[in-house]
Amino acid sequence: MDEELTVDQLAAKVGMTVRNVRAYAGRGLIAPPRLVGRTGYYGRDHVARLTLVRELLDKGYTLAAVERMMGELPDGELALGVFETLVSPWTPAEPEELDEHQLAERAGVPHDPAVIAQIVELGIAERLPDGRLRITNPDLLRTGLEVIKLGVPMQAIFEMLPKLFAQADAVAKTYVELFRSTVWRDFTKAGMPADGWPDIQRTLEGIIPLAGQALVAAFREAMAREIEQVAYEELGLNPGNLPSTG
Repeated sequence: MDEELTVDQLAAKVGMTVRNVRAYAGRGLIAPPRLVGRTGYYGRDHVARLTLVRELLDKGYTLAAVERMMGELPDGELALGVFETLVSPWTPAEPEELDEHQLAERAGVPHDPAVIAQIVELGIAERLPDGRLRITNPDLLRTGLEVIKLGVPMQAIFEMLPKLFAQADAVAKTYVELFRSTVWRDFTKAGMPADGWPDIQRTLEGIIPLAGQALVAAFREAMAREIEQVAYEELGLNPGNLPSTG
């Protein structure tokens, strides 16, 4: 039999207070427990749905938005599986915390408060109450620092980043709309049947890495064309005489 938990055990397992568990149950976010006398017992479906509620709230969704989403998702572990499939492959590395001087040392440049202010303005770092910096996406910072070490001026990178973010948003919207207008549309037209959710999850698990691979392949080809064109413009070289950049 599945493990069954009292409300106190359930709250401890999902990292909530008993009061919150009861409040979410009252809003219909989890099914009623199995009653034995006056004691309610909760199973793994309750754990999965409350875990999903906590994850969504932690990511900044309002409780009203969570209620709407939960109303359209299947019960228990299926809902949690779909959510984790959506967010896990693209979740950045864990945020890092460091002070301004540590960041300057890592970049190999003198400490400059104006540079730090730009980094915060671009959203690369958040200022903590104690004055330290929280790097929300360390992979992005690491990549930028490597480009600086190659000799590209920091200011040029700062000017390029908003364009990069906008282009990344556009590509992401293209792929998400592809899924939404095909597989998801057919699924919702069919009434979102419970036995169709595993197929939705498998599609997501497959399409997300394939989207990344297609983007990298297209970028390499586009980069090769741009390098050849710039070589012709700057050096007067015939692109046909250049070694292959692909």
